[in-house]
Amino acid sequence: MYQNKKIRLLLLCTISILLCINKQTWAQNEDNYILQQQKMDRFLQYLKFFYVDPVDFNKIVEKGTIEMLKKLDPHSIYIPKAEVTRTNEPLQGNFEGIGVQFQIMKDTIVVVQPVKGGPSEKVGIIAGDKIIQIDDSSAVGSICTNAWVYTKLRGAKGTKVVLHVKRGKEPKPLIFTIIRDKIPIHCIESYFMVDKEVGYIQLDRFSQTTKDEFEKALRELKIQGMKHLIFDLRGNSGGFLSAAIDIAEQFIKSNQLVVYTLNNQTQNKMTYNTKGKNNFDKGKLVIMIDEYSASASEIVSGAVQDWDRGIIVGRRSFGKGLVQSPVMFPDSSVIRLTTSRYYIPSGRSIQKPYEKIEDYSKDLINRYNSGELTNADSIHFPDSLKYYTNNKRIVYGGGGIMPDIFIPMDTIKVSNYYWKLFRQNIFNQFVINYLEQEKQNLLKTYPDFETFYNSFEISPYLLEKFYHFAENEGVKDTITFNFSDYLTGFVKTYTDSLNKIYTHPNELTENENLQQMLHSYIQQELDTYKKRQDNFDTEKYIKRQIRTLIARSLYESNKSAKIWLEDDTTFLKAYEIIKDNSLFKKLKISY
Repeated sequence: MYQNKKIRLLLLCTISILLCINKQTWAQNEDNYILQQQKMDRFLQYLKFFYVDPVDFNKIVEKGTIEMLKKLDPHSIYIPKAEVTRTNEPLQGNFEGIGVQFQIMKDTIVVVQPVKGGPSEKVGIIAGDKIIQIDDSSAVGSICTNAWVYTKLRGAKGTKVVLHVKRGKEPKPLIFTIIRDKIPIHCIESYFMVDKEVGYIQLDRFSQTTKDEFEKALRELKIQGMKHLIFDLRGNSGGFLSAAIDIAEQFIKSNQLVVYTLNNQTQNKMTYNTKGKNNFDKGKLVIMIDEYSASASEIVSGAVQDWDRGIIVGRRSFGKGLVQSPVMFPDSSVIRLTTSRYYIPSGRSIQKPYEKIEDYSKDLINRYNSGELTNADSIHFPDSLKYYTNNKRIVYGGGGIMPDIFIPMDTIKVSNYYWKLFRQNIFNQFVINYLEQEKQNLLKTYPDFETFYNSFEISPYLLEKFYHFAENEGVKDTITFNFSDYLTGFVKTYTDSLNKIYTHPNELTENENLQQMLHSYIQQELDTYKKRQDNFDTEKYIKRQIRTLIARSLYESNKSAKIWLEDDTTFLKAYEIIKDNSLFKKLKISY
């Protein structure tokens, strides 16, 4: 009895000491905070009353805020008042304007596609229209920049804008009066049936409209007979946590943990469970991710993996598991301040290390250089990062979601010719010109997307027309020997060596290495160019790009990606997996 009392007394003393230490530490931190606050106030006062010149306090405070946030973590950011609306648009799911996708071609605004159901489509604007005047302002020439077009075409809902449009061979401009409205920014760009039972949905971001858009796509695909789903989260950088919960609930049974957040300073913990809204908790599920899938994408794919609901295919995701909360200032500028970390059901933290913030931005480059993006054997995890799924499968933490099936990055670089075609916008220009003449004939021959997909091919005649069009625009499939460019590249590559070899002007005449070094460098560059041309099937990619753009213009844009995915390695592997039950059984994945 005496011994038990002694132990209890010792515990009480220990707890009292710890409480005193914590209280003392808190008091010290509070005193330090007040001191630093006083320093900042004093500094601004001295700037105001004693600095030699007038001070732009907006500039000083904004710059100081940005620099302070850099010392915290990679994702706490400052958003100036002027950029708040534009930054929030993708997450809110809409903006206000006339509703057109456009490109500037040769100093002219060309409509790529009007937004379906938007103000421009309602008044008759079509793909290929050239906007030559906006209200009283000419819209052609050097003034025609993306920023200028946005300021002229966007505006408050209900306001009016008058467009003068040049269309095809029409002798006179057409005049359209458009009333601006809310324009949706769709987070689901593509969804279609791969075959009679397998559906595909691509989600670009997690916004306020994500749940409604996803459920709409899911309903349409189920009506068409979908039993299994390939869900594409590649390149999806995240968005709202609530949207991630909504999507996870589609796949996971009710009352299951999706994610929890934890603040290490306050120990505030928030848990988020499914609530029984699952519309696809039966059927095979494959989720595709890559090194650009982040945040909300990692919550969904991680929860699905931890509950053994689906198979994850691709490469390790980005590793962004920090929660940002908006803090609005009196001038309407905003800080998105990191307030918690994300943890998925197995207990894994999604966030990758960021102790050295300078190296954080180089993480993907480091992954590539280490071989992680191209070879699964290059990926090693210590036992300390080992976690377990619901069915006791081993998964690993350390940042990001490691897929169940690794797909290496495609390292074959496009040919220089294809890159020139793409960079100089030849594809879009050609398709717009082609459809001005052939649109009605194409729709008559191929009345719907499936007929087009199964039957339309790029003929040798059409391909020749494309090459001729590109050549007239100054793009040829030839090697341009520009000695100045090679010399610049040579000097940049061998700066250190050249500085060691040539330490005096006399070395230029006495040393014969320079000419040989330059010749070897140029020959190596030419060999690399030829190898790239030989390894890349330029003609196949040209045909695929033209077919995709024609389909996007003629039919529902959500289906045209089916053409582009025909040669997508990750997609083809996902489809192979979903058509075979063996891997699902081996990994004990429920469906």
